[in-house]
Amino acid sequence: MAGARRLPTREELRIWREFLESTTALRTVLATRLQRDTGLSMGDYAVLLALSEAQQHRLRASELAARIDWERSRLSHHLARMERRNLIRREECATDSRGADVVLTPTGAEAFRAATYPHLKAVRELFVDALTAEQLAAAGEIAAALRAHLPQPAARGTSRGRTETAT
Repeated sequence: MAGARRLPTREELRIWREFLESTTALRTVLATRLQRDTGLSMGDYAVLLALSEAQQHRLRASELAARIDWERSRLSHHLARMERRNLIRREECATDSRGADVVLTPTGAEAFRAATYPHLKAVRELFVDALTAEQLAAAGEIAAALRAHLPQPAARGTSRGRTETAT
């Protein structure tokens, strides 16, 4: 039948499932280690990473949501929990009274610094060390090709929550 959609083959589906199951398992182990070793969730780490890289360690809440690819309502709830732990604080935006800035606190900066080494050590052990140099390079190329093939964030509509991949 001309114009019929071509579905993945059995082998392509096997590879797809292996990819999904492996990345899910990797994220789970990384998140468990991060929580156990540092008391931070992957969401906490993603927020702290974005703020640590931001100018003056502050971002508009909308910009932070975009950077970590979260919906604003999810971010708002998460920030409330982080604020209770004094990892961040929210301040009125100086240039726009409708918005809020999310600011990294000294406690949050210290928590991020303390978490970085154990987290990166786990990334090395669980991801980098599992691959040869050639496989690692291929993984980078594959990730870039997949990212380039996907619709851009505005076209996707809703966020997909990428925090598990934060480094």
